[in-house]
Amino acid sequence: MHIARDYLEKSTREACGIKSEQVEVTDAALLALIEYYCREGGVRNLHNQIEKIYRKIALQLVRQGVSNEQSPAVSLQQRLKQLREKSTEEPTQISDDGQGGKKLEDGNSHEMATTALTESEQATEDRIHEQPNGTATKESEATFHEHPVEPLEQADKVRPALLSSDDIVTTDHPIDSKVNVETSVGKDVKVDNVIEKVIVDVSNLADFVGKPVFRAERLYDQTPVGVVMGLAWTAMGGSTLYVETTLVEQGEGKGALLLTGQLGDVMKESAQIAHTVARAILLQKEPDNPFFANSKFHLHVPAGATPKDGPSAGCTMITSMLSLAMQKHVKKELAMTGEVTLTGRILPIGGVKEKIIAAKRSEVKTIIFPSANRGDFDELSANVKAGLEVHFVDDYNQIFELAFGSDSKPQI
Repeated sequence: MHIARDYLEKSTREACGIKSEQVEVTDAALLALIEYYCREGGVRNLHNQIEKIYRKIALQLVRQGVSNEQSPAVSLQQRLKQLREKSTEEPTQISDDGQGGKKLEDGNSHEMATTALTESEQATEDRIHEQPNGTATKESEATFHEHPVEPLEQADKVRPALLSSDDIVTTDHPIDSKVNVETSVGKDVKVDNVIEKVIVDVSNLADFVGKPVFRAERLYDQTPVGVVMGLAWTAMGGSTLYVETTLVEQGEGKGALLLTGQLGDVMKESAQIAHTVARAILLQKEPDNPFFANSKFHLHVPAGATPKDGPSAGCTMITSMLSLAMQKHVKKELAMTGEVTLTGRILPIGGVKEKIIAAKRSEVKTIIFPSANRGDFDELSANVKAGLEVHFVDDYNQIFELAFGSDSKPQI
């Protein structure tokens, strides 16, 4: 988590040219990214996923900035054209009001004002068409020779009357048309660069990196009868592993075991050993219970598409069989791992750290490990071991007590 926050995210954000105030990736989003997308060892895939997020954020910011920008196509020529059209639609007359001001009075005066505005527009357009080296085009030179500067001054005097549909009283001082036009155009081409901050949270994480690669492994809040949670080591780290048993049929002498779940040879042998040990324990616990002798039951380890092998599921298989035979639930939030011998001894296993992380991911509170793995557990950091109740056993009798209670203590 700290590597992702302090290095991977920071370096990726700088490489994409994004400022820290433009984006926020929450801690919950990073944790979800690690848990549901990047469980493998190392940070290469995590780095790739963070880069994918920031590439999409950069594209989103660019698109948002382009949509907020107003096009600068509202040029000086367009503004002058609008003023001319307005003066044509609403002719205003100038008359002498006797107080030093003037108003448009007749059609001739209006025509003169319009003509002056047109000439001013043409002269301004010519100035816009000047080349970068300071020389004007032939068209602009001809226009300046045809129309002297006087019409521009005349247009300056009448422009205030053309900008309003109401009668406007003007003074004797001309208004600078260049200043007025530039001010109007400047208001039109003002750009709004306000860009909203992008927040990446658990709710929208899939929009950036797609659907989760991994799903929650916990299937039950309280495991039903015949179901027990085990712990396994995989190439992607630790994983929880359910062992399920269910009754197929009962009848005199029909006792049999059916195995499925794409189990390897070692795991099939563990199932046969577990069957033998479970029959011995049930015989001492409930001598009158003929479940194993007269029942055909089915043991399955999900998921069927995933190959599984290894001896560490032995104690989990025994507990699952006994749960079905006695019709008892195991303790809630309990997981276990360990190889079992025919005499009920518990042998050490590997991948202690990975299995603990898998258990915490599934919100398991109680874990059963072989006593021989106590040293491996003690070497782990405190944050890995925090919040767990760990029991170390060397005989299956201890597991029986932890899983079903201490009403009886069967001996093998």
